[in-house]
Amino acid sequence: MTILKAFRLPVGLVNRLSSLAKATHRSEKFYVAEALAHYLEDYADAQIAKDRFNDPKSRIITGTELRKQLGV
Repeated sequence: MTILKAFRLPVGLVNRLSSLAKATHRSEKFYVAEALAHYLEDYADAQIAKDRFNDPKSRIITGTELRKQLGV
């Protein structure tokens, strides 16, 4: 199911979107949906990290410790 939404965007952004869509033979809708999905996922991840960082009960480990735990 899809729902129609209308947004005002800066002319420069619209022009870049249009050029990309034409160059790749994809729809502008495709790129708007993809960009928004990626942004929302990244925002949610950042919020989780921020919440954990601000939680006094949360254990903070170093990059070295993380790599060791992951085996890299």
